[in-house]
Amino acid sequence: MRLEKCYFCSSTIWPGHGIQFVRNDCKVFRFCRSKCHHAFKKKWNPRKSRWTKAHRKFTGKELTTDSIFEFEKRRNEPVKYNRELWQNTLKAMEKVDEIRTKRQSHYVMKRLRQGTLDRKAADMREVRDYIHLIRAPNATKPMEEIELVQKAMAKRTALVDEKSETTKKLFKRRKPPTIKVILIPSDAEILAEEV
Repeated sequence: MRLEKCYFCSSTIWPGHGIQFVRNDCKVFRFCRSKCHHAFKKKWNPRKSRWTKAHRKFTGKELTTDSIFEFEKRRNEPVKYNRELWQNTLKAMEKVDEIRTKRQSHYVMKRLRQGTLDRKAADMREVRDYIHLIRAPNATKPMEEIELVQKAMAKRTALVDEKSETTKKLFKRRKPPTIKVILIPSDAEILAEEV
């Protein structure tokens, strides 16, 4: 059973499914559904259609270069049937599929982790900039409040560090956000100092 790839979206085409178009120069184009065939006839670029594999690879959302993809290449070489070779091939296919899913999930989690770090840094910046709205007007120790926020952030980063070693490498590269406090006296305090 031969499984083909769609020319437009790169999804799998099972036997008995899809549309096949043969151009005048004998080049064969296979499509998984009429949606892909229609897009091809309209000369759409697969990299610009967000639902295709080409777009996901072009935007860096999926692995593009990896040794796993070498195993998927078609080899049009007739091989004499050998039972051991057949069994070993099936075992290797399962192993390769398992490795590919692990690497893809690791790649996606690494990509998403950067976004969480950026969001945390933005939250810390927002707290730093608008601390006067959070702090009570008659609070005498604003530094203690900021230290509590920094300790909470340190605990969160420590928990993430324990989960995987790759996060440790990321946190070593990035410095934790620091908070600088600028105390602006209120009008009542200024009047009290003048009198």
